[in-house]
Amino acid sequence: MFIVARRSADRLELELAGEWRALRLAEIAAELDTVRLDGARRVTVSTDHVASLDLSGAWQLRELIERLRSAGAEVTVHGPGADTLKLIDDALADGSGIPTIDNGTAVAQPVQALGRQVVRRWQETLAGLDFLGRISVLLPRTFTSLRRLRPTSITRHVYDTGITAIPIVSLIAFLISVILAYMSAQQLRNFGAEVFVVDLVTIGVLRELGVLLTAIIVAGRSGSSFAAEIGAMRLNEEVDALRATGVDPLEVLVLPRIFGLVIALPLLTMIADLVGLTGGAVLCHFLLDMPIAQFMDRADDAIGPTTFWVGIIKAPVFALLIAMAGTYRGMQVRQSSRELGRLTTVAVVESIFLVILADALFAVIFMELDI
Repeated sequence: MFIVARRSADRLELELAGEWRALRLAEIAAELDTVRLDGARRVTVSTDHVASLDLSGAWQLRELIERLRSAGAEVTVHGPGADTLKLIDDALADGSGIPTIDNGTAVAQPVQALGRQVVRRWQETLAGLDFLGRISVLLPRTFTSLRRLRPTSITRHVYDTGITAIPIVSLIAFLISVILAYMSAQQLRNFGAEVFVVDLVTIGVLRELGVLLTAIIVAGRSGSSFAAEIGAMRLNEEVDALRATGVDPLEVLVLPRIFGLVIALPLLTMIADLVGLTGGAVLCHFLLDMPIAQFMDRADDAIGPTTFWVGIIKAPVFALLIAMAGTYRGMQVRQSSRELGRLTTVAVVESIFLVILADALFAVIFMELDI
């Protein structure tokens, strides 16, 4: 027995019972055919005594309700099954689970929308922490043997992320230092303090601009590259093939990229510092008629014991953040090339944001330590 019908005039009460599951659909349909529905104007459906109601059973119930409403009946549903029916209705409303009004405009209740966002953000946070934890557990094991460390793969990534980035990093560092020196000279000339241009260029490049601009350029190049490469492998099921052969994808795809970038970014930062100081010296020579020897003497006086190392210390941290963001988003790619493009963009944006956030934290820490 799946349904009990009680009829009085134009009122019909339907009490559901038993298991409304996919395996019972044929029996449920046969029993529904025996219920006389014509003439009912007010129908009450009770699901209080249903032993179990899955989506297939709820769909069968929904078809019954639609048939009654098409006949002009007013249908009321109460009991646990009402929530399942609402879930189906919301999913069918516009394909997104958000109800729509007649003109098709999405109407999301504020509390419901806020709850979805909170749950989604919380799930993303847990997924990120899970990825970070797996990397932290796997990292010590890679140093147990040279084979697991994969030096060949690390060398290739050092070349891809470091050597090939030297031209663009050098050009940007040179131009930024020239702009910084030119703007400083324009202002300090009014006070007869052109010599302090050397201090501004030297300290600015070594402490901040050299490593920060290099990290942003690398985030755009390598962060997107990591996400796109791993994401394409996900779409081609190469990552699944690695798992099927007993190889951990994190060990093969993620860690070599992290090691390669952690090695490459400090080297790129040193090149950017050298080129930046060269750019400042060239502009001071031609704009301020300052001899190169005088620039070097003044720069030597301006550089403190920790000025150079402040920038170099930041580089591995920035590299770790960029590599983690790129590889993490690449491993999240599912099903479509559209998702690949979206997550590649997210990887670049997150990399740049994390680099700037970390740089701000470093600034506060170094200020508190008086470095």
